[in-house]
Amino acid sequence: MLNKNNDFTYIEGGVCAAQGFLANGLNCGLNGDPQKNDLGLVFSPAMCNVAAVYTQNKVKGAPILVTKKHLAATGGKARGVVVNSKNANTCNADGEEKAERICELAAAELGIPADEMIVASTGVIGQPLPIEPFETHMKALAEGLSEGGNGRAANAIMTTDTIKKEVAVRFELDGMVCTIGGMAKGSGMIHPNMATTLNFVTTDVKISSQMLQKALSEIVKVTYNCLSIDGDTSTNDMVSVMANGLAGNGEITAEGAAFDTFKEGLYLVLMNMTRMLAKDGEGASKLLECTVKGAPDLDTAIIVAKSVIRSPLFKCAMFGEDANWGRILCAIGYAEADFDIDKVSVDLASDKGVIGVCRNGAGIPFSEEKASEVLSADEIYINIDLMQGEAEAKAWGCDLTYDYVKINGDYRS
Repeated sequence: MLNKNNDFTYIEGGVCAAQGFLANGLNCGLNGDPQKNDLGLVFSPAMCNVAAVYTQNKVKGAPILVTKKHLAATGGKARGVVVNSKNANTCNADGEEKAERICELAAAELGIPADEMIVASTGVIGQPLPIEPFETHMKALAEGLSEGGNGRAANAIMTTDTIKKEVAVRFELDGMVCTIGGMAKGSGMIHPNMATTLNFVTTDVKISSQMLQKALSEIVKVTYNCLSIDGDTSTNDMVSVMANGLAGNGEITAEGAAFDTFKEGLYLVLMNMTRMLAKDGEGASKLLECTVKGAPDLDTAIIVAKSVIRSPLFKCAMFGEDANWGRILCAIGYAEADFDIDKVSVDLASDKGVIGVCRNGAGIPFSEEKASEVLSADEIYINIDLMQGEAEAKAWGCDLTYDYVKINGDYRS
């Protein structure tokens, strides 16, 4: 047990925290390092309602096309997710054929129809995906499924990630104990306007496909869509949520108190994974969290927060621990939203203190020594008040460092 937030308790277990979910991961040979898993599987013997959102890039990985087709065929139901790293299976002439074959291999071992599988890939774009590693390792992958396999699966989806990203929360609905858990990967090629990474969420809550999709779409808007590492939107981005209903709560089929509670739990899982993704940005040394309050509406708050968090100049200033607040005002100023810049205030904060740098759209005196101390922390908070309403939103990112260029200069090697 890690901590509590109101009636939600953070627990261990990732995608296996919810009742009835099994997972596994192993190295099948796509990654030359035998200590690094590159093939993962998540499975629920009970049928799940599924919701998903996908990249808005016009170039879409073959796994996304196959997953969409499968969910359309089953009416939004699935029981398993099979995912590989190291190769994105994107821009390949035989990509869909390979993605379908991977589903068939997994389904055969699990004893289910192939269209009850979701498939995902991440890694280098434009390289043919060899099918042999899947054919020779799928049996072992399925046989190794367990309630404690979440860590092996989370390791399998990592690319340039430096840490596994898992979150789970527990709460009650209708007197029944319910759980939502997830795992995520992503470190670079991350930018707003979709899921930005690969993210798999499981829950034992009983909820209709329609309400599950509504909850996911609303929460993605204020979590993953407010994350930016480097301005590039990937071709394989996906968030999926599988709900097997084993918690035994009354099915959520409409808006109301139960739906709101479920959304809050989903927000906690996705928000925490979003922060993990931002903090583990390629080459990053600092997590940046921008909060915009006092906005006339939610969309304005989101637009302004995202504008700041994705500014390359601001990200470089944070790497240099330079309180160059003019770059923040610049980014606020070109945000495509309607507000009065002359009312804006800005503070910079960390666990080392708070400094005010701007009031009413203009700079105010502050101690450069104190500013350097505040910005020396590894988590920096940019707090903006537009003074023009009640809406509030957050966006997440990281600083831009020398190591980002080094990592992406030889990504294919």
